[in-house]
Amino acid sequence: MQSHYLQALEAAAPDNIQLFYISVFKDDVLVGIVVTQRVQLYLKDMFRQTKVSCVKTFSQDLVSKVLKGNILVIGNLTHTGQHGLFFQKEQISQSQFFEAIFSALNEIKETVKSNQNKTIRLILLKDYFTDDSIHHEKESFNTAKLHQVFVQPNMILSVKKEWSTIEDYTTSLNKKYRDRYKRARKKLNSIKSVELNLEAIKNHTSELHKFYMNVSNNAKFNTFLLPENHFYSLKLQLKENFKVYGYYLKDELIGFYTLILNNGALETYFLGYDSEHQYPNQLYLNMLYDMLKFGIENKFKSVVYARTAMEIKSSVGAKTKPMTIYLKHTNSFLNGILKQVFKLMNPSQDWNERHPFKN
Repeated sequence: MQSHYLQALEAAAPDNIQLFYISVFKDDVLVGIVVTQRVQLYLKDMFRQTKVSCVKTFSQDLVSKVLKGNILVIGNLTHTGQHGLFFQKEQISQSQFFEAIFSALNEIKETVKSNQNKTIRLILLKDYFTDDSIHHEKESFNTAKLHQVFVQPNMILSVKKEWSTIEDYTTSLNKKYRDRYKRARKKLNSIKSVELNLEAIKNHTSELHKFYMNVSNNAKFNTFLLPENHFYSLKLQLKENFKVYGYYLKDELIGFYTLILNNGALETYFLGYDSEHQYPNQLYLNMLYDMLKFGIENKFKSVVYARTAMEIKSSVGAKTKPMTIYLKHTNSFLNGILKQVFKLMNPSQDWNERHPFKN
């Protein structure tokens, strides 16, 4: 939520996202801030894979009818987690803070209507851990007819104090997962990981975007598409707090991953790869290991692997941390069925949690 990151996001936001900022004052003193995004959702952005069954097509049509159009998101849709609001608890109560937020949201809705002639269809407050203080507002949220919905959890690996190197980590694994680590490393063969500086990111912009799209297009549901200059913009503004690592086979770039250095948390960001090398070289799994290696060597307290691909992330040692969102449709009928529709968009996934560490 610092200005450098927000400036980077402003310069390279997805085409369907417009940023607003809410400032909450008490006696002319700034006591709270909120990042709000107006998002235009359309079918082609939400469901990019064209080969779907009739049942899936029906579900997609239903979801798109309810969700398509303009929505307001409190938070940052491009980044997993609660990265959207902060207030000084000693200066203002949480109830007062949210009262101010909802008043400001009404102003934003009117601004969007008058300037762009667009109607806001949905309000969404995103990604709160189950122990977040926001849940103390549940009664007022219920009165406002906001639905609480569980979404895919955040996958977080706590870095143990006794780990100084990646070898310390592998020593803590049981034999099955230690052997798996060794096999994955061998499958890299001659592929090398290299940090890309600002100039290299600029020179590889089109390739990075192509590899990102390979991964993004395979997602079941999307709400945005990053523009080509996104990673360059973040590196330009965040400098050493944003890392891009490329994977090279000889002199050819075949994949990459990105990291945001956020105080004690190492936040994994977007990645991508050449599909031809993904399975034979286990690129994705090796990226997870390399992210952890960076976190250990640079003494981060945790590696935030974000949502999706939960089983493979748990095999590295990440644990689930449940998250919920609050949402409301501006149409009273559609708001009544919103919770059920949202389950179609975000179905529960059956997966086996892995336990890679020694007992």
